[in-house]
Amino acid sequence: MTSYADDLALAIELADLADAITTDRFGASDLVVESKPDTTPVSDADKAVERAIRAHLAQHRPGDAIWGEEFGVDGDSPRRWVVDPIDGTKNFVRNVPVWATLISLLDGDTPVVGVVSAPALGRRWWAHLGGGAYTQAFDREPRRITVSKVSSIQDASISYASLAAWRDRGLGDAFLGLLERTWRERAYGDFYSYMLVAEGAVDLAAEPELSLWDMAALAPIVTEAGGRFTGLDGVDGPLRGNAAASNGLLHDEFLAALRG
Repeated sequence: MTSYADDLALAIELADLADAITTDRFGASDLVVESKPDTTPVSDADKAVERAIRAHLAQHRPGDAIWGEEFGVDGDSPRRWVVDPIDGTKNFVRNVPVWATLISLLDGDTPVVGVVSAPALGRRWWAHLGGGAYTQAFDREPRRITVSKVSSIQDASISYASLAAWRDRGLGDAFLGLLERTWRERAYGDFYSYMLVAEGAVDLAAEPELSLWDMAALAPIVTEAGGRFTGLDGVDGPLRGNAAASNGLLHDEFLAALRG
C-alpha cells in the first residue's frame, strides 16, 4: 500500500497556515463579507486561506491538481488537493465558533488524506489511508479515535445540518421519521457532525446536498476510525453529492430510512 504519511504532514502544515489566518480574522470588526452567485456568503478570510494553501502547494506539490471552493480547479493530475477554506462560513461571519478548514488529498477517486482544523473550538482531526484516525485538543496529546459500537437505531444519536434541505429533496417526512426513531437528535451541523461520528460521540450523520470540498476531508477520517462514509445511494466515498456517515453497524438501516 502506498504511504501517504508525507502528504498528511504537508496537509497539517497547510492547516497551520489556515489557522493563523482564520483566528486573526474571526470576530474582526473589518471583516469583509460578500455574496457569491449562489447567494452563500464568502469572507476575505475564506479567500485568504485558499490563496495561502494554493501558494504552499504550488511550492511543495507543483505537479498535483488543486480543487478549491473559492477559486476552482487548477491542474489535471489524478492527485487532487481539495480545499474548503472555511466550512461553516455562515457561522464564521456571525461569530459562532463552529467552523473549520477542510484539506484533503484524493488519489484518483479515493480520499487518502483528510485534515479538519477547527481552531475556535481548539480541535483538529486527521487521517491518512491505512494510518488510523486521530484528534487533538490543542492543549493535549493526540489520541486515536474510533466510532461507536451502537447497533440499534433506537439507541443511536444522530446529527444533521438542516431540515429544510431534506424537505427540498422530497425526503422531509422520511428524515423526520428517522429522527423520531433515534435516541437523540441534535443539529451540530457541517463538518462537526461527521467528526463526532468518527469520535464515537454521535452514531449517524447525513446531508442531502453537498459539494466535494464539503466531504473529501471528512470521508477518510470517518472510515479510518472504523465507520462508513457513503452517498445516500450507498456508494462509498465523497463523490455522490450527498453524504451518510455512520459507525458501520447501523449503515444499511440508516440508508434505508433516509431513502424514504
